[in-house]
Parts: sequence; structure tokens; C-alpha cells
Amino acid sequence: MSSKADVESFLTDLKQKIKVFDLIIVERDKNRQTLAELEMKQSDCKKIIDLLSAENYYRGPKKDSEFTGEYWEFGIDVKGKDVYIKVNYGKPNKQVICISFHFAEYEIKYKYKE
Repeated sequence: MSSKADVESFLTDLKQKIKVFDLIIVERDKNRQTLAELEMKQSDCKKIIDLLSAENYYRGPKKDSEFTGEYWEFGIDVKGKDVYIKVNYGKPNKQVICISFHFAEYEIKYKYKE
């Protein structure tokens, strides 16, 4: 588990990188279905990720077997539903990768939520 300061530092860097290099959402059925049910566009995901704080932290970082580097996991309430977000910082000078943006399939246990 990461410290609260580590999570805050990661989110600050992540949000800055998204502003410069943008965000790509991995094409997965559950990601598409969640966006459709929430009546959201992929561009709306950036706004949601920008709202993340250490209180939304769930787990990570963990070694990513699919993409380069590590991924971090968060959860957030969107329109009254828990949404699970898994992000990878991505390669240098490339887009941030949003691996998962879908309804939570399991209970999210927040480490720093008060």
C-alpha cells in the first residue's frame, strides 16, 4: 500500500500528464457499457479522473503485465454508482492509459477515506 503522500504525488503527476499528452481509454466492453449507461463520453472520463484524490485510492501501484510500468486503482461515485478506475501512467511522452473505467464488480475498500 502506498502512503497518502505517494498517492497525492502520483495523482498530481498523472493529472499534469493528461493535460499535456491526453488520456486513452482501453477499448473493453465493460468500459463502453459503463460509459453508455452513465451517458458519458470518453472525454468525460478525464473530468472524473481530475476529481480523484487520495480519498479515492484503492490499491497500487502494481506491476502491469499488459502495459509498460505499473497501474494504480481508484474508485469514485459517478451519478450514484461506484466506478472502478485503473490507470497506468504510460510511457514517457505518451498518453496516460485508462485500463478500466467501469462499474465496480467488488466492494472498493478505500484506504484514506474519512
